[in-house]
Amino acid sequence: MSLTGLRNIGPKSAAWLRQVGVHGAADLAALGPVQAFLRVRRAGFRPSLNLLYALEGALARCHWHDVPEARRRQLLDELETASAALPPPRGTPVATPVTTPYPGGGEDGGVPVSGDDADAEDLPPAGGRWHTIAPLQGDPPACPAG
Repeated sequence: MSLTGLRNIGPKSAAWLRQVGVHGAADLAALGPVQAFLRVRRAGFRPSLNLLYALEGALARCHWHDVPEARRRQLLDELETASAALPPPRGTPVATPVTTPYPGGGEDGGVPVSGDDADAEDLPPAGGRWHTIAPLQGDPPACPAG
């Protein structure tokens, strides 16, 4: 049976599932609702938990609203366990962004300073140095006329 023939699976959900290799009811049954949901999410789509419940309902042949609360909790536990076992997605940072605090403190970390008017407290830490950009020599290149 095709995906669009399954209860709870609309055109958008069917398209997502096809794009991750789930082409029919047999594929969905073989994977299970949690793994199918994870495939969709890891492919870069942004499904809500309603898709997870809809997949369960499709397999149980009931409306997704009628999936019992106990089964929903079980699905969420399975999803959490399966998600924790996966490696981090590619293209996203594993850690938080790196920030560089500057001397001079404050909550914002201070501001980098250069030049002769810098105070001693504004100097870089021992062994460090500020990077400066040299000004252009001569005339800047002309932009092409357009």
